[in-house]
Amino acid sequence: MRRPPALPNQPGPPFDNLTARRLRVALGMGPEHVAYGLRVSYGLPYVTPDLVLAWERGVVCPTSPELTALSGVLWCSPGELIGRPRTLREHRVARGIAPEDVARAVGLELLVYLGMEEHDEWRGTDRQSAALADLLELTLPDFVAVTGRERRLAECLRGAVSTRWQAYVRQVAKIVPLDRRLVEETLMDLHRQYQGQMVSTLSWGGGGGGERSGEAGQDFLNDIVERFWDAVESRP
Repeated sequence: MRRPPALPNQPGPPFDNLTARRLRVALGMGPEHVAYGLRVSYGLPYVTPDLVLAWERGVVCPTSPELTALSGVLWCSPGELIGRPRTLREHRVARGIAPEDVARAVGLELLVYLGMEEHDEWRGTDRQSAALADLLELTLPDFVAVTGRERRLAECLRGAVSTRWQAYVRQVAKIVPLDRRLVEETLMDLHRQYQGQMVSTLSWGGGGGGERSGEAGQDFLNDIVERFWDAVESRP
């Protein structure tokens, strides 16, 4: 039996696939045991071991009913299987708010709002963005991600730590609504950390020093957005 399609605009909540796999392994269950439990105990006759593995690998996300049933098989609460929301749709689903209510609250036509969700591209005004952040209780990092500014922020941060950080203060301050002084101090600290790490890895010596430096630098740049928010939160 084939898996029934999800209802339009009714996706499941963000799914923590790694936790699902960890819980299954801890219970000594194979994918076939989980699939059997979902079929027999929760009336999901289409679930196969391959579908369970697809959930765990992040290839497919379970719908809300599937996630609830899966939590029963794995002896955990549904909340333990819900991952951190990243997209606009995931934040809305995690809050249990209907798309009609979001559209009404921010002052958009429903089809326009649904189009933004579908393409993961928020195009609201500053006033609408503020209303969205308030309704979905978005943190500042989540707000930046949901409104599509995270990629540009990452580009600016990489440039700031690898070249002259002073040249990027204005750009970063336009992306994130933070005090300019806080932005300056954070960029300066990240620049110092990155340059110090590059120098320290190069000073190890040996033929692989340059390779190790490149790997360390790339790891730093890959995590630059998370490092930025951590630095902001740690400042007094």
